[in-house]
This record gives sequence, structure tokens and C-alpha cells, in this order.
Amino acid sequence: MSSTIFRNAAAAILAALLAAPSAWAQQAKPVRVTGTVVSVDGAVLTVKAKDGATLKIKLKDNAGVFGVTKATLADVKPGSFIGVGAMPQPDGSQRAIRVTIFAETQRGTGEGHRPWDRPGSTMTNATVGETVKSVDGQVLMVKYKGGEKKIVVPPEAAILAYVISDKSELKPGATIRIQRAMPRADGTFEADRVNVGRGGVTP
Repeated sequence: MSSTIFRNAAAAILAALLAAPSAWAQQAKPVRVTGTVVSVDGAVLTVKAKDGATLKIKLKDNAGVFGVTKATLADVKPGSFIGVGAMPQPDGSQRAIRVTIFAETQRGTGEGHRPWDRPGSTMTNATVGETVKSVDGQVLMVKYKGGEKKIVVPPEAAILAYVISDKSELKPGATIRIQRAMPRADGTFEADRVNVGRGGVTP
């Protein structure tokens, strides 16, 4: 092999190696993680996911931690910013499965209407405009940028609330949920927010 060919081949290999991290970063997509904390080592959580997998999740320095507690419909007031997991109804309304009240510092998080993580379901993050009682349950009219939805909250819907917390709540046995865990090239994950269930709540 001539020196020119060798140099060209070496340059091609080096370019491929340098491009690999960039290509990985472009292909990696965030995943949802729900599970139980097994151990904590500094900023790294070892989590047993609900599918049985054991995951290593590194928290960013500024990662937010929010407790998730039980709440009631009385806590959902006009002006509250909420997230509603629901099933679309024939009349265009949404029948709530779960309503989560955001902490004030979270106002605007994920605002909008999109598919949820259950087949055929939707997630609406919006501000409550008004509440009205109906035969089927409480009716919430919510507004978000670009639209509004009528939400019917039946008696069996779960009502939860976010509470600002800190990393001290992340300890073995805690049930957590991470909405956007970013895969890393070494097989671990990175996260900038963790929700922690309180009082038996699965976040």
C-alpha cells in the first residue's frame, strides 16, 4: 500500500470516529422511565424500571425534582395550569383519566394538545378557564396557545399535584418517573427532571 493510500485510509477512519458521537446525538431520542430507585451514587441513580430493566440515570447539575401527591377536584381552580391525560369522546370533549396540577414554577410546561402514552389517548397541558358541574362529573374548559378543550372529569379520574422538591427525596425505594431520559452512547441515560411519588402515588 502506498503512503498516499495509507494516509487517505487513516484520514477516513479518523473522520468516521469523530463523526460517531455527532451521529449518535442526532439519532438518540428521549424515553420515558417509570420505576423504583435501587441506589444513589452522587448524581447517578440506579433504577429498576417497571419492565424489569435496570437503568443508570445521571442527573444534570440543575435537574429539577418534583413530588407528586394526591389532590382533589377542589384544588383545580380557574387559572390553574394542569395536565390532563384523557380519552377523546364522540362529541369532541376529552374524558379525563388523570388530572395533574402543575406547580406555579412549571406554568407553561409542555403547553398544548397531543397524543398521550396510552393507545388512542391524549394529553392536554393548559390553563383552566372555568369549571362547571355536570351529570357526568366536573367539566373544565381549558385554554392553550392555539386552542381550547372541554374536559369531563368523572369521579374515578385520578387527581394529582406537583410539589417542588429536591434531590434529597431521591433515595432507595422511591417511585419515580422521568418524562425525557436521554440515551447516552455508553448505555446510560441523562435527565434534567425527576418526578417522585409520595404517599403511594405512582407519578
